[in-house]
Amino acid sequence: MSDDLSKEERILQMVKKVLSNVAKDTYTAPGLKHPLSEQTILDIRQCLGLVVARETELAQEYGRDKSARPRFIDEPQSSVVVNFEKPGDNKESS
Repeated sequence: MSDDLSKEERILQMVKKVLSNVAKDTYTAPGLKHPLSEQTILDIRQCLGLVVARETELAQEYGRDKSARPRFIDEPQSSVVVNFEKPGDNKESS
């Protein structure tokens, strides 16, 4: 899928990935002093917000659906498809 993304979309994707990895790598248990300053943490959050906002704008511009997400095979579906047939419309009897 990343092959059909624009250069800007690929850059935004990578920036989001790196910032998320920094947040994961510097995670500190509650009660301990975080290695990043409060301002840096706020800046990372704001940057991620801007990246997501721009990704949404680009997706709308290119007509892509941003609401899609991966699903597990055994994940319950929120909708059920029901097929209706008219009585007497039995095509097998022909």
